[in-house]
Amino acid sequence: MPGAPTPPPGCSAPVRGRPRSEAVEQAIVEGVIRLLEEGVPLAELSIERIARTAGVGKATIYRRWSGKEELFVDVLRSMEGPDAALPGTSMRDDLVCLLDHLRRHGLDLRRSTLLHNVFAQMKTLPKLWDAYHEVVIDPRRRVMHDVLRRGVADGELPADTDIEFASDLIAGPMLLRSVLRSDAPLVEDLPEQIVDTVLAGLRPAGRG
Repeated sequence: MPGAPTPPPGCSAPVRGRPRSEAVEQAIVEGVIRLLEEGVPLAELSIERIARTAGVGKATIYRRWSGKEELFVDVLRSMEGPDAALPGTSMRDDLVCLLDHLRRHGLDLRRSTLLHNVFAQMKTLPKLWDAYHEVVIDPRRRVMHDVLRRGVADGELPADTDIEFASDLIAGPMLLRSVLRSDAPLVEDLPEQIVDTVLAGLRPAGRG
């Protein structure tokens, strides 16, 4: 599996603390991932089977997660890795950092392939799909929206900028290449290309 490239300066993954139960929780999460890699459908993953694979009791799982949906969301979140820590130096730098996180995500072929398979299955499991969006996707969208709102407040974008539409314009090309077009190159300067192209169309006339 090819290694992920070094992120741009100031765009690094946050350091997280280590709770006392991390080893047990990690064993459970890895047990779910192992079953998914073996081709077991999400709908057929029972708590009993997960516990057996992870080498723990069912009660151990239920003490940490209320049910499969909550567990699966944490599994998906762990597969995607931590969110990027934004440099905060400018709107452009933060946007480039967010897109580079998506780019590096797409470069991880093993994880990307497994996630694509899981995403396809999740669409038939509305509760899991909704929970994943609420816990993982929506917070990430809010981060980009906040960055763009800061750009508006600083005068880098017009006051009437449609934040949600601008966010889709910026994230869309990277998601297209990293999710839908596995043959498309994810070159190192792609985040800069996308951000600069979109901002050139959004910014007031005369601003570089």
